[in-house]
Amino acid sequence: MVNEIDSESLSQRLKDPGPPVLIDIRTPAETAQGIIPGARLLPMHLIPLRLDEIPKEREAVIYCRSGARSYQACAYLMQQGYRQVINLRGGIIAWARHGLPIIPPDDLDNPS
Repeated sequence: MVNEIDSESLSQRLKDPGPPVLIDIRTPAETAQGIIPGARLLPMHLIPLRLDEIPKEREAVIYCRSGARSYQACAYLMQQGYRQVINLRGGIIAWARHGLPIIPPDDLDNPS
């Protein structure tokens, strides 16, 4: 069974010391519309090739547009031995509906 977190709980957890790693698995076209601040971009189809970029020793919250693909990605990661992966229930759509911040992916390289 995949663990899940809602947007408001994640927002609070990201303020904690030692927050979870946040991984956006959407396509580049989707992430161009905006990402959750602090997210690492790792398109879903590349996960098997880039497993080493997902830490096993820390919690990792995986998200997509609606939460469906990220749920599948969490299930896959659990099959690969990851025990601390969490799906963002409702994805970035739920995050945006709660009025939580979304930034352009370009801001990752040029934080203000």
